[in-house]
Amino acid sequence: MRPPGTTAIALGFPLWALLMAAAGYRFADTFAAGASLIVPFLIAIMFGMGLTLRMADFKRAVSRWPVVILGLVLQYGLMPLAAVAIAALLGLSRDLTLGLVLVGSVAGGTASNVITFLAGGDVALSITLTSISTLVAVGATPCLTWALVGTQIGVPVVSMLVSIAKIVVAPVAIGMAVNHWIGARWPERDNWCALFSAAAIGSVIAIIVALNAGDIARLGPQVLLAVVAHNAIGLAAGFGLAWLVSRDAIVARTLAIEVGMQNSGLAVALAQQYFGPVAALPGAIFSVWHNVSGALFAAACARSSRRVERELPARGQA
Repeated sequence: MRPPGTTAIALGFPLWALLMAAAGYRFADTFAAGASLIVPFLIAIMFGMGLTLRMADFKRAVSRWPVVILGLVLQYGLMPLAAVAIAALLGLSRDLTLGLVLVGSVAGGTASNVITFLAGGDVALSITLTSISTLVAVGATPCLTWALVGTQIGVPVVSMLVSIAKIVVAPVAIGMAVNHWIGARWPERDNWCALFSAAAIGSVIAIIVALNAGDIARLGPQVLLAVVAHNAIGLAAGFGLAWLVSRDAIVARTLAIEVGMQNSGLAVALAQQYFGPVAALPGAIFSVWHNVSGALFAAACARSSRRVERELPARGQA
C-alpha cells in the first residue's frame, strides 16, 4: 500500500489536529490515560525526522550561513522574548508564562519543512534551519527558560538538557544512521514518516488536551489569544526581517515558517515532566494553532506566486 504524499498530509493535517484536539476534550478520561505515551511518541517523531535527513542537509548551512544565523537569532532571540512580553501584557499566571516561554525557546516544528514546500519556499534551507535549531535546542531551551523565568520558578537546567538530548538528539542521530544504510532502498520513506508524524502529533495533541481539559475550559480563551499573538509575531518578523536582509521572497517565506512554527510537542513534554499540566497548556494549544496558521500562510504564498506568474507574461507583452 502506498502512503499519501506529504502534500496531501500537510493539507489535511490542520483538520486532523483540530479533530484530535476536540476528541481529547470530549473524551478526556480516555485520552488522559495515555499520558505516559507523550515522550515515546516524540522520540518516534524525532527518529522519523532523522530518517529524512542526510549529512548534506547540515553541510548546506556552510553556504547559507548568514540566513541560517538570522533564523537562529530570531528562533532563540525573538520568540522567547516575545513570549515574555505577551505574558506580561496579558497578565498570564506564572505557570502559563513558563509554558509560553518554553514554546518560544524550542526549535522549529517538524511540520515546517512540508509547509515550506506548500508555500513555495526553499525546502533545503528549511531542512537546514530545522536541523541546526534542533541541535542548538539541547543547550538553548533549558538555558533560555532558566534565564527568563528562573527567578519565578525553579528550572532544572541540567535535567532538561539530558531530557532534550534523549528525546531529540539521540533519535535524530539514529534515524540519520538508518537512512544512511537503507535510504536508497526505501524511496517512499518521506511519505511514510510524514504520515506517522501526523498521526503521532495528533495523538500527542489529544492526550495533552485531555490532561488539560479543565484548565482549557477556564483559561482557554486567554491562552489562545497569547498563542495566536506569539505565532503571528514569529511569522511576521520572520518574513519581514528576512526580506529586509535578503530582498528574496522565497527566503522570507522560509524563515517566516521556521520561526513561526515551533516544536511545541517538545515544549509540552518538558512542561508536563517538570512543571505540571497548566504549564503544558500553551504548547498544547500552539500545537493545534501553528499548523492551522501555517497552512493558511502557505495558501496565501501560493496564491501570491500564481498571481505573479500570471502577471509576468502580461508585462512581457506590454
